[in-house]
Amino acid sequence: MGGLYWGPINNGASIRVVGDMNRSIDALPRPSRIRIVSNMSSTQLHSSFRRRFLLGALACALILGYALYAQFAQGLEPCPLCIFQRIAFAALGLVLLVGAVHSPRTRAVRTGYAVVGGLASLAGIGVAGKHVWLQVFPPPMPSCAPGWDYLVQTNSWLGVMQKVLGAKGDCSNIDWSFLGLSMPAWSLLCFVALGVWVVHGAFRRDLAGGR
Repeated sequence: MGGLYWGPINNGASIRVVGDMNRSIDALPRPSRIRIVSNMSSTQLHSSFRRRFLLGALACALILGYALYAQFAQGLEPCPLCIFQRIAFAALGLVLLVGAVHSPRTRAVRTGYAVVGGLASLAGIGVAGKHVWLQVFPPPMPSCAPGWDYLVQTNSWLGVMQKVLGAKGDCSNIDWSFLGLSMPAWSLLCFVALGVWVVHGAFRRDLAGGR
């Protein structure tokens, strides 16, 4: 592999490797080879984490963008459970974006991002799963749930969450579908995929040896 590397070795001096990097590194004393390969691997991990988290944040942005398009361009009014799913996507996207900008090198910090992102995904899975359940098993006598503005004005946030999760009205309607799946079903699949992606992005190691 051709390339250029300039970095410190054990005695405090610097070494410059030009041309065939693998052959040049193999010619160095073992302690120096370990230091160079370690620096290269750290840079790979740093770049890989940032790239994966940026892709995840972009996916969340696209999902939210389409939700807004469906509301304002296609006239599909969101129910309270839809609003909660948007909040979960926004929270997950924010975690992914902050993680990409931060791009930590330590495993402990990457684990923290994976945990927070995983919790946001699980929250979305719970809300979307509830929404799918209401659509698959609609109540026998549905009654329209109060609007979002009314819920916020007349209840605490805990009360809003309780009422939204207990909604049985317009949340059971299916106004949109693609490939036989409703929008909440697609949201559920996206939350599962993004949850796996954030853990994958935080813990996968792309080292020089291909691991």
